[in-house]
Amino acid sequence: MASQSKSRRSSRLPGFYQRPLAERAAIVANWAGLDRDEQAVLLGLSGLNATQAELMIENVIGIHALPLGIATNFLINGQDHLIPMVVEEPSIVAGVSFAAKLARGGGGFITTADEPVMIGQMQVLDVDNVYAAAGRVWEAKARLLEEANQVDRVMVHLGGGARDLELRPFPQTAVGPMLVIHLLFDVRDAMGANAINTTCERLAPLIEEITGGRVNLRILSNLADHRKATASCAIPVDALGTETLGGDEVARGIVEAAVFAQVDPYRAATHNKGVMNGMDAVALATGNDWRALEAGAHAYAARSVRYTSMSEWWLDDQNQLRGRLELPVAVGIVGGATRVHPTAKVALKIMGVKSASDLAQMMVAVGLAQNLAAIRALATEGIQRGHMSLHAKQMAVAAGASGPEVAEIVRRMVEDGKITTEYAAQLLAQLRGKK
Repeated sequence: MASQSKSRRSSRLPGFYQRPLAERAAIVANWAGLDRDEQAVLLGLSGLNATQAELMIENVIGIHALPLGIATNFLINGQDHLIPMVVEEPSIVAGVSFAAKLARGGGGFITTADEPVMIGQMQVLDVDNVYAAAGRVWEAKARLLEEANQVDRVMVHLGGGARDLELRPFPQTAVGPMLVIHLLFDVRDAMGANAINTTCERLAPLIEEITGGRVNLRILSNLADHRKATASCAIPVDALGTETLGGDEVARGIVEAAVFAQVDPYRAATHNKGVMNGMDAVALATGNDWRALEAGAHAYAARSVRYTSMSEWWLDDQNQLRGRLELPVAVGIVGGATRVHPTAKVALKIMGVKSASDLAQMMVAVGLAQNLAAIRALATEGIQRGHMSLHAKQMAVAAGASGPEVAEIVRRMVEDGKITTEYAAQLLAQLRGKK
């Protein structure tokens, strides 16, 4: 395949899913300019080994692998991107790629990101008057910010560092008066947990001196609402039609589904899971903390006290379906697993990520696309039909099928509408001439 210049390359790869695995890997390698070692990581010929794993967590006894897929068709702020996703659930990569194709017809995704400011919390107890203590902290703000900036001079040199303080007095709690101090800290291209926690530890004795109280917890908050990313898209209604439904009907069904999630937390939980299906898969691929991402996203969805939908979908005056997603996205491209895990480094290279802001914006675009894929399926054919053939493949393999047997068993199960491991085993036995 002729090399494709970065200025001309397109993430629109028709028939990508139909190509053999090795050919798909070669296409992505050519796209990202991967060297032989990086290609070997993609194919599982090398990558994270037990020695490296032992440096990451405790009590290591081996390695656990998950499939790495590529989502195609993404156009984000006018630039094409292929998106690596690590996930075990069928239909997610296919669904998000299809949704990105729909969004592409309306100009793709438009994304933004706040400055990478994280929150470090310090809990001050044993003070008689939390308001007076808060006043003393405010008067000492300059001193505290200067002290905070002594902890990581490299980050300050790169343009990061302490930005401000927020004071949150709680005069009555079950453990007495409490003053919570927020340190707002720009962590640049890091996720920031280590920098924040270390800085809060450094400030704790000074806070105690200023307030006359006792600092208990000093740790980051995963509700990183100073570090949000947004994605939006507009899709021509005509592009949404199916074989049996017109585009207007599909768009109306999507909007109705979105409003259902806005008003009902039981639906919102499942609706939001669809958003996180996409974002978590990218977090895993790039070595980021998907648990922190989940915590922040769900807390943000409940910021008005009532838990609600993370996304919005509506019809505009030009008869376009519009979607928008805004979430805290605390991710990094330096430190932690992002620089230790070989596959995470390759994934970042495939995406063309240059900063944590880039990664956050791509992730929220994937979250919006994944959400669209799920609610479109629900509003048209229902979620099960979309899952059917992909789920059938898993059932066939679980029953022991291999090679051409898998395709034949999948065909029969889908035709018969019976997607179970037991039926797959029965069909496999028939194929092999067994009773």
